[in-house]
Amino acid sequence: MTVRRHAVGSALGVLALVLAACAGDDTGVPASTAASTAPVALESPVPPAAASTPPAATTGSLNTPATATAGASSVPEGAAGAPPRFLVFSRTAAFRHDAIGPAIAVIEQLGAARGFEVVATEDPAVFSPDGLAGVDAVVFLMTTGDVLDEDQQAALETYVEQGGGFAGVHSAADTEYDWPWYGELVGAWFRSHPAVQPGEVAVADADHPSTARLPARWTATDEWYDFRRNVRGVAHVLLTIDESTYTGGAMGGDHPIAWCRDVGLGRSWYTALGHTAEQWATAELQAHVLGGLRSVAGLVPADCAP
Repeated sequence: MTVRRHAVGSALGVLALVLAACAGDDTGVPASTAASTAPVALESPVPPAAASTPPAATTGSLNTPATATAGASSVPEGAAGAPPRFLVFSRTAAFRHDAIGPAIAVIEQLGAARGFEVVATEDPAVFSPDGLAGVDAVVFLMTTGDVLDEDQQAALETYVEQGGGFAGVHSAADTEYDWPWYGELVGAWFRSHPAVQPGEVAVADADHPSTARLPARWTATDEWYDFRRNVRGVAHVLLTIDESTYTGGAMGGDHPIAWCRDVGLGRSWYTALGHTAEQWATAELQAHVLGGLRSVAGLVPADCAP
């Protein structure tokens, strides 16, 4: 518990730097490698205990800023002043990541600072036409296994095909293996991974909102997923991992780890990053996720052609 609490506090400290760097920036990501700067404490950090267990209610808890955050706009980003609404779903039916709590805390703080409404839940009943009404994007945050029944699957499929946004984080690719449409939505299913270790990440498209202000290459420590297929030619590749910089990679010289694609009238974005709580304390991951969420919600334009 000590490590987890420290990770949440560190994540929110770096978040203050990310948001300050994002002020007035349409991409929503910092213009420099903010992780090299010592993190500073937020005025009102999210308590780790409150963030460790997401709410089960289908309506969740909408977050509004209690105090102003440095560099953050208090004006909601939605059309006609309506705040964008994100449904963060973290149900697990197999392996459960310790990073789920810290990740929810970061996304909630992003919402509070930028005028997003964030609903965090593990209740699959929210996946219905009524439950998804008014949601700008659904986030599968480190889900695993079979998390939706057939009716709930149909609701998500209709939602995306008719224009909704979807973001998958890390083990969202280790989810719903028997649902072919979901495999196309997320882009590729997880196959295997070596031990958690440092590796060098490279930006493949510097124009996408989730990568536009990231360093061209940087070292991160994560669980480097291999996938059942290479998505290049199927999805728009955003980040790759250099297999020569770590051991145990199985995809060869071209190893995508983040991508986006259009699905029907909707938008899908996926990143394999985020396995550890410590990763959520880095400015790179926070900026990457912020840009991805804004893109699938339609707040900023993004080219996701393969």
